[in-house]
Amino acid sequence: MKQTRNFPMLTVSRKAQAAIEYGHPWVYEAEVRNLVGDVENGDLVDVLSDKGRYLGTGLYSAASKIRVRILSRNANDKFDRDFFERRIRYAWEYRKTVMGDDVAACRLIFGEADGFPGLTVDRFNDLLVTQTLSYGMEKRKNEIFPLLVKVLSEDGQKINGIYERNDVALRKNEGLAEGKGWFTLPGLPTPPSPVTEITENGVIYTVDVENGQKTGFFLDQKYNRAAVARLARGKTVLDCFTHTGSFALCAARGGAKRVLAVDVSESAVEMARKNAVRNNLDGVMECKAVNVFDLLPALEAAGGHPFDFIILDPPAFTKSRKTREAAFRGYKEINLRAMRLLPRGGYLATCSCSHFMPNEDFCKMLRAAATDAGVSLRQIEVRQQAADHPILWNVPETDYLKFYIFQVV
Repeated sequence: MKQTRNFPMLTVSRKAQAAIEYGHPWVYEAEVRNLVGDVENGDLVDVLSDKGRYLGTGLYSAASKIRVRILSRNANDKFDRDFFERRIRYAWEYRKTVMGDDVAACRLIFGEADGFPGLTVDRFNDLLVTQTLSYGMEKRKNEIFPLLVKVLSEDGQKINGIYERNDVALRKNEGLAEGKGWFTLPGLPTPPSPVTEITENGVIYTVDVENGQKTGFFLDQKYNRAAVARLARGKTVLDCFTHTGSFALCAARGGAKRVLAVDVSESAVEMARKNAVRNNLDGVMECKAVNVFDLLPALEAAGGHPFDFIILDPPAFTKSRKTREAAFRGYKEINLRAMRLLPRGGYLATCSCSHFMPNEDFCKMLRAAATDAGVSLRQIEVRQQAADHPILWNVPETDYLKFYIFQVV
């Protein structure tokens, strides 16, 4: 029997109805037709069709263009402590299954893909790092965060701290303030440092959850880095946009003859150097702070083929549809120059982490770059994000990482 409905009721357009029935969890501001009842920012609302049929219950965001984020389409759900604990347990069991021994450093909650719209939780051994990007999740974090610790602790996983990385501009879209710092939880002492260590693919990384990009480390490329390591033996490698050296370190550990890791950020390069020393790889790995858009033309102008394996792991060149054309040009420039720099038979690993650069456009860019460079691409592998960042086929926004490895012939 369906429970009595006590939530405000929000009627949506037929377009929104079709999207919800397809499985997409967002209702946009322009799709709202009527709202009955008093609702505060972050409250639960029932979403109805224009015929009054129940479509789901979601979190209301008064300031965001995404006006409602659906939590459940089950009219019998009660959105209490047990509801959120079940979802956390489901997410944790999934990670244990798909990540195996790598579960000590993984994405534990991937927003909509795990039924927590607007919430990201990464695990770095005994630290959890959270990023809360919806008003509804912000209102419920005092309930959800202790449940994260509870579920993991009951499974023998010790958690010593939760660090919030809410220093992102997207929070302004929700009417939320930016900031970062330790989350205070009774019985959970504040750790002495936001810096910790993880081991991934046999490489030890220092992770600064306070100052590192995003939540401190890019976990989504875990197995793509392993794929690079398998090809690196004996190669001279250039790792562009290295951040803290993850691809470069995997290549060096995989037996590369020499690795040059470059990034525009001095602080990131310094962390890469420390990671190289920590792994006894500083003998083959050199780290430099340089702009890749300056380095590649300079290397091309110098002539020759100084590298036989080039890795391109740039930040997202576009975060909206409006800048997609400029991003296309940026991706093409670095890939074209890399293809020209490589000898025939050399190897190229290239990727995009932007949802707004769809795979068909990324492939179109690669074909255009190869044509202009006068080379052919022999595909070795096509990969995506690791399985702890699950892709929901009915939510295209969860599908963002494109990763290709080619031989240039």
